[in-house]
Amino acid sequence: MSLDETKINAAIILEILGRPPEHLVETLENISNQIGKEDGIKIVDKKINPPVLMKEQKDFYTSFAEIEVEAKNLLYLTILIFKYMPAHIEIISPQNISLTNFEWNDVLNELARRLHGYEEIARILQTEKTILENKLKTIMETKEDKKEKTKQKKEKKK
Repeated sequence: MSLDETKINAAIILEILGRPPEHLVETLENISNQIGKEDGIKIVDKKINPPVLMKEQKDFYTSFAEIEVEAKNLLYLTILIFKYMPAHIEIISPQNISLTNFEWNDVLNELARRLHGYEEIARILQTEKTILENKLKTIMETKEDKKEKTKQKKEKKK
């Protein structure tokens, strides 16, 4: 079986945390609807579980959706995983999936492309963090300088 002719049935679990509880159900419903609109993906079944109050975090709720999908091939399933980052995935069928080198190239190149995108975002966030830290340091130093000058003026007046 090649990548183009192997339909893959998989179950994915999407978890979400937040408040209010109604928002979690609405968000999971919206995400599952988006998944159903993805190229090469068809939703076979879905179940959205009711939100539960977290024990460790007061006022926060957690919920999850169990979604069974049929992907046109492994590449579409891979894209789905990177786009929606499910907490769990289980391939239901087929039991064996064999791919040619060309088909593996497609899957691995998609993987590399997504990882490069995440790395770029991480670098940008790290740079912005450094800039903000430097600005805060400058502000704090300026504030300390003003305090010191005020203190010196008071001492001179005495």
